[in-house]
Amino acid sequence: MSMERFERPGTPEWLILAGASLFMAILLLTGVMEADIRWLHFFQAWMYVATIILALRRSRWGYFIGIAAAGAWDYANLFATTFFFNGLHWLGQWMRTGELQRVDQIIAVPAWVGNLLVVIGCLWAYLRMRPKRASDLARFAVALALSTGFFALDMALFQPRYLVLFPRMLHPHLP
Repeated sequence: MSMERFERPGTPEWLILAGASLFMAILLLTGVMEADIRWLHFFQAWMYVATIILALRRSRWGYFIGIAAAGAWDYANLFATTFFFNGLHWLGQWMRTGELQRVDQIIAVPAWVGNLLVVIGCLWAYLRMRPKRASDLARFAVALALSTGFFALDMALFQPRYLVLFPRMLHPHLP
């Protein structure tokens, strides 16, 4: 891959780079903290690497993968798990008492923010693209299906206990 294919990053690309880097750093940190999720997080990080590389090349595919992967992660943490809200709780406790507890939960907050930055950056970058194509909706659907499938395969291979997230994401109010 030659460097001349990359354009100078604008604000959306910097948001994507910052958000994806933050999230991948948290994936690394949690992999160090919990050995049983290292491989899951190693492969999950590759979706963000692909997003960064493709976004720096101004590729729609990069934006669609970023929106799909980061958006699904943030959605799951709002509607299918309590991870983000538990993180907010423990972050608030730390701020109130000065006593740091449950770092494993607190890290969900910057992870969620990192993913939000990726989604915002990818949406912004896509919206500034000209021309828009009717086929972009189909491409986004493909990116969503492939990103979700990749993540599900990653979970099935390395942490099958997390596969329960997928039905919860479809029906967030079911137990």
